[in-house]
Amino acid sequence: MNGIDWNPGTLLRLSGSYWQTFALHAGVKIGVFTTLAKQPMTAADAAGCIDANARALGMLLNALCAMQLLQKEDEHYALTAAARQYLVEGSPDYVGYMILHHHHLSGAWARLDEAVHTGKSLRPRTSFSEGHEREAFLMGMYNQAMLQAPDIADVIDLSGRTKLLDLGGGPGTYAVHFCRKNPDLQAVIFDLPTTRPFAERTIARFGLSGRVGFAEGDYLSDRIDGTYDVAWLSHILHGEGPEACRNLIAKTVKALQPGAMILVHEFILHDTMDGPLFPALFSLNMLLVTGSGQAYSDALLRSMLAEAGLTQIKRQAYSGPTESGILSGIVAKK
Repeated sequence: MNGIDWNPGTLLRLSGSYWQTFALHAGVKIGVFTTLAKQPMTAADAAGCIDANARALGMLLNALCAMQLLQKEDEHYALTAAARQYLVEGSPDYVGYMILHHHHLSGAWARLDEAVHTGKSLRPRTSFSEGHEREAFLMGMYNQAMLQAPDIADVIDLSGRTKLLDLGGGPGTYAVHFCRKNPDLQAVIFDLPTTRPFAERTIARFGLSGRVGFAEGDYLSDRIDGTYDVAWLSHILHGEGPEACRNLIAKTVKALQPGAMILVHEFILHDTMDGPLFPALFSLNMLLVTGSGQAYSDALLRSMLAEAGLTQIKRQAYSGPTESGILSGIVAKK
């Protein structure tokens, strides 16, 4: 285990690192990066564009320069190459929606001690919210998935399979990329009605309206209609407690043909549950927003799949950012 040299300096830098976080959040939220994408501007000019106080905005712009997200010359502020690629709305690699989603969660994180005392969530689930929070969540999921889905579709062998269930598929990014990779595959995205407009936009963008459909429902309480030979469960189990996960996997298996494949994509903890860092922190995030949810280890996910009667359980050859991984299993033939 590589140790961290904890001392007053490193501890205080960690403690105050949220200053940078909120400077970034503010820059995205008020449109600093998208505004400066037009041309370099002074603080006063930028303040006029985004209806901000010029002095206060100048302080924020200087901080973003210190963070190497902006650069300054003759009192004019301009984007760095990284900011132009990732922080300008409309860029193919934009991550601003996920940053806004993180911002929406920050109030709950400031009260983490309360959740640890009570064991209960501190805010409603974003997946059931409306308006800007849900848009940031779903579009953030879309942006994140766009970075991973092409690679995952290349790694997962779906040859010979014809109908995929994308359970809780949100904007449908994975369903679309699986279908693009596999010409004989059709897919159904099963998610809440409020998700439909986002999914239909993704489907239309890739010209797959004839092959990817949308079914409205709550995967915890509603029946899953149809029969499928592959199911994709991406980042939905972590929103539930262990028993609900077992029930959901069993429910999914009932919608699958014998010989069908189930794929579970999650942030995966060590079997000792004490790392890696991102899944361990993500478990706390699930405590804050779901109460019962958490990140799971490879061993726990394997046991859930085995309890549902799945065979040939294995870890797929994919390792994504922030320790995401994929486990698969096959529905036993009768």
